[in-house]
Amino acid sequence: MHPPPAAMDFSHNSLFGYMEDLQELTIIERPVRRSLKTPEEIERLTVDEDLSDMDRAVYLLSSGQDIQGTSVIANLPVLMRQNPSETLRRVLPKVREVLHVASVEMQLTAAVSFLNILQEDSVSVSTYAHSFLQVILLHLEHRDIGVSNAWLETLLSAVEVLPRETLRHEILNPLVSKAQLSQTVQSRLVNCKILGKLTNKFDAHSIKREILPLVKSLCQDVEYEVRSCMCRQLENIAQGIGAELTKSVVLPELIELSRDESTSVRLAAFETLVNLLAMFDADDRSQTILPLVKSFCEKSFKADESILISLSFHLGKLCHGLYGIFTPDQHLRFLEFYKKLCTLGLQQENGHNENQIPPPILEQEKKYTSVRKNCAYNFPAMVVFVDPKNFHMELYSTFFCLCHDPEVPVRYTIAICFYEVSKLLNSGVYLIHKELITLLQDESLEVLDALIDHLPEILELMATGGESSVQENKLSSLSDLIPALTAAEQRAAASLKWRTHEKLLQKYACLPHVMSSDQIYYHFLQRIFTIMMTNNVLPVQRAASRTLCIFLRYNRKQEQRHEVIQKLIEQLGQGKSYWNRLRFLDTCEFIIEIFSKSFFCKYFFLPVIELTHDPVANVRMKLCYLLPKVKSTLKIPTDKHLLQQLEMCVRKLLCQEKDKDVLAIVKKVSIPLAGKMCLFQKKYYEKDLLDQEKEREELLFLEMEQLEKEKHQNDGRASSDKIFEKKRRDMKTPTQSLPKSIPISVAGPSSSTPSTSKEIKKSKLIRSQSFNSQAFHAKYGNLDKCASKSSAAGHSPTVSGLVKTAVLSLTDDSFRTRSASSAPASFSPPLPSTSRGAGNSADVKSSSGKDVQPRKATL
Repeated sequence: MHPPPAAMDFSHNSLFGYMEDLQELTIIERPVRRSLKTPEEIERLTVDEDLSDMDRAVYLLSSGQDIQGTSVIANLPVLMRQNPSETLRRVLPKVREVLHVASVEMQLTAAVSFLNILQEDSVSVSTYAHSFLQVILLHLEHRDIGVSNAWLETLLSAVEVLPRETLRHEILNPLVSKAQLSQTVQSRLVNCKILGKLTNKFDAHSIKREILPLVKSLCQDVEYEVRSCMCRQLENIAQGIGAELTKSVVLPELIELSRDESTSVRLAAFETLVNLLAMFDADDRSQTILPLVKSFCEKSFKADESILISLSFHLGKLCHGLYGIFTPDQHLRFLEFYKKLCTLGLQQENGHNENQIPPPILEQEKKYTSVRKNCAYNFPAMVVFVDPKNFHMELYSTFFCLCHDPEVPVRYTIAICFYEVSKLLNSGVYLIHKELITLLQDESLEVLDALIDHLPEILELMATGGESSVQENKLSSLSDLIPALTAAEQRAAASLKWRTHEKLLQKYACLPHVMSSDQIYYHFLQRIFTIMMTNNVLPVQRAASRTLCIFLRYNRKQEQRHEVIQKLIEQLGQGKSYWNRLRFLDTCEFIIEIFSKSFFCKYFFLPVIELTHDPVANVRMKLCYLLPKVKSTLKIPTDKHLLQQLEMCVRKLLCQEKDKDVLAIVKKVSIPLAGKMCLFQKKYYEKDLLDQEKEREELLFLEMEQLEKEKHQNDGRASSDKIFEKKRRDMKTPTQSLPKSIPISVAGPSSSTPSTSKEIKKSKLIRSQSFNSQAFHAKYGNLDKCASKSSAAGHSPTVSGLVKTAVLSLTDDSFRTRSASSAPASFSPPLPSTSRGAGNSADVKSSSGKDVQPRKATL
């Protein structure tokens, strides 16, 4: 062969050399077998097609190959459902014959099929015991451990449904001989598990007479595997015999096994004691169990690391079960032991490369990581153990170490437990504020994914400080969380784990509950809109769209709302990309769900039906699916002209549509669209009530915005008056003292009753300040609570009653006249809108008792 040249040479000689190389390769090429089966093999595997299912199964079990027999046994549950009597008479005897010499794969398949027949109740319990139980018992002691365990699982499931007499004669009586030392270790291990299951089927007297002697014998077995297996079954036996026999029979056996020479036996005894703590009284726990646990913990660091892994996993349950019997010294000792486990293995890390660490040390570090992970899992239990009031002094440093642990599984586990810890701390949740930021900024997306499962609840606790609801601390407590939240979203967006990104965007819908409109608008809203425009994953885009609608729903700035609406219409609804127009329809679907009908009709009805002329068939198709929901937003007779435009668009689609798929959908949806609106409203009366509630909330947002503006203006006047008064005092000019409260004069129809108007404004202002601390979907009856709070603060009951009556009459009157004017006054931007709400501004002005100057939004 010619050696390959250093560089590609296209000369004639070089090409000729390459041709010779290819010819040599064709000479040494190995022959390829073109068929997987020879004709003889195919002939042996061929079965007559005219045979029935039963005949084919019998034939394949009698003279077929192993793979065919395995297929018949796997299909046995289907045959039992089709014809149980024939299957039991003809197929099952053949299965018994085959299983005597069957392969491991066929044995495993048979065990699974027998279990499926039991779970599907294809035959009665007595028939199953007569036909299948003996086959199961016969193969329990198979030489292959995997096959034996598979048959054992089937038997244990059968024990739960078999009658007591059958269990006694077929299973319990043979166990007496099979539990002897002359039997194999595998046979004695199987008997231990069967005894643990049988205790749930017999009464305490039968267990004491027939089962407990076998249990004691197996606890004293010469093989440590048998002693360990029987020790782990003592929990089931104790639950079957009750507390008295457990104390007199089971507890002495556990004490003896806890001193066993084998580590696995001592570990099994310790775990069984922890699980049975609730069955022992205080004396047994303090005099017997506590010394054993104390000795076990002291020797754990000198023993195998597997002891530490089990101890760290059960430590929370152990401290909870022994809580109340610890002395102060023992309490402190167990707490220090837990702290030591939380940092186990961290002191040995010196920044060495992982490839340079010897394998034994690397394996040891993995076990230490499991110990710290278990400690993170038990951290909420330890918070209860030390009392949440002592968290900062006792456990904060440990919590800090777990949140900054170098291993991802530890941080992942503490992120899962973060919400539980926050609930336990309650008003002291501010102590772990920095750790929340740390986990949000974690480099591993697994940690972030675990944290955001309960992110809304955590943020709510952080914002309110547990049970307290001080609004002044809300902005300051969450302002430093904003960079961490935005960084977490960008890190999820940059990864390939789009499900984590989708989940995070869905959880962002809680932000209006804990943040102000300005914080959401300037830090989150533009990013959400960018995701809708540029992201390539449809579930992520839909999650962003829904979250954007919720941000818009609870935004309290009129200019910001109008800007978002205009962007949605211009950049999505009228965008150049058909993909953006599809997302606009998704957004409109969420708007119909979240907002009131009047809001959708005022801003989005016309832009939606304009898409009936879209050049892309997919957009028109999606619009056709949305048309029934669009029609449900109309109210007759107020929106009669909109209904006419909708019907005109549908008629145009029926007459002019050329795409057959779109035309089929239009014909399908035109039938419900042709229904009468009056019948539609009666059918969905509850939905109409919910829509009225949404409309009231939207009007309430507008009123609160106006009241907050007036409050800021009054605060500015008061501050300027205070500065002027201070200057006059410094000049020592004799002046009269200014009044403490400046009366607000409001021009309008209500100027004749200034005191009542003032109280109404005061009540609305209180309501606007406390609105964010309440649930956003609260009923409108919460206004009564606000009025009662103002009366409790020093107002006279007569005035507060007048305030409540005036506020309720104001809102009820404004919505009672919705057929003439349905949209709020503040929604008056130069945006695409319908004639609905043309005279609404005058209604709102007259009903609120003050002049509201119309103002255009800068878009």
